[in-house]
Amino acid sequence: MSSVSVKPSFWRREHHLDRMNLKQLVIAYFQYPAVIAYLVLAAASTAVWFVRPAGALATIGSIAVAILLYPLVWYTLHRWVLHSRWMFKMPLLAATWKRIHYDHHQNPNHLEVLFGALHTTLPAIALATAPIGYAFGGIGGAAAGFAAGLLTTAFYEFCHCIQHLAYTPKHPMLVTMKQRHMAHHFHDETGNFGITNFFWDRLFGTSYAKVSERKKSPTVFNLGYTPEVAEQYPWVAQLSGGVATGHPSTRIRS
Repeated sequence: MSSVSVKPSFWRREHHLDRMNLKQLVIAYFQYPAVIAYLVLAAASTAVWFVRPAGALATIGSIAVAILLYPLVWYTLHRWVLHSRWMFKMPLLAATWKRIHYDHHQNPNHLEVLFGALHTTLPAIALATAPIGYAFGGIGGAAAGFAAGLLTTAFYEFCHCIQHLAYTPKHPMLVTMKQRHMAHHFHDETGNFGITNFFWDRLFGTSYAKVSERKKSPTVFNLGYTPEVAEQYPWVAQLSGGVATGHPSTRIRS
């Protein structure tokens, strides 16, 4: 697979989570532009709340809804947008789909493409949190909800990194989360769409606890963008230098 160009200029090398320890991840995590943006915007939103505060109940409600709604929003976007087979068929969206998820499944441990792209994540966070917060408490409620959504996103991104890190969790709950997410990446991508919360997977029937419960998916690394599909919809292949097949560690490009 060709090297990915999404690399902050102040990073002198690419980062691969299967070759990193926890300390190295923490250092890299807080240097990444998207994470910095989330934290800065969360601080700015908090400042807006201090200038235009909402009532205590409105503020608590805005924050609670943002946190509780996040797993459903993530599940919805992950299943029906990131794993869609309609985005790569549209020239205007092919590059976005490649950046926000195809590259991640092509090389699941590559940190630079694990993080969501800001031009896609920020509108989603704002739409999922600010309107409800505004309904609860005006500008202050919207600011509180947006800040909560940003911090929840930062938390989810860190948990996502941990699941790809060369690190074996000790807590049973963390072990389960890592196992299910690894199964999503290396066994069958049509299930286990959650990151830290698999409630919606269980509700919609996409949860599986063991790889023995499902057959190995032939499209787990390419999300259905096969060499045959690329002949009809070539834009992602053109951007990627071809279509990669097989396990990332033994990658063959067609």
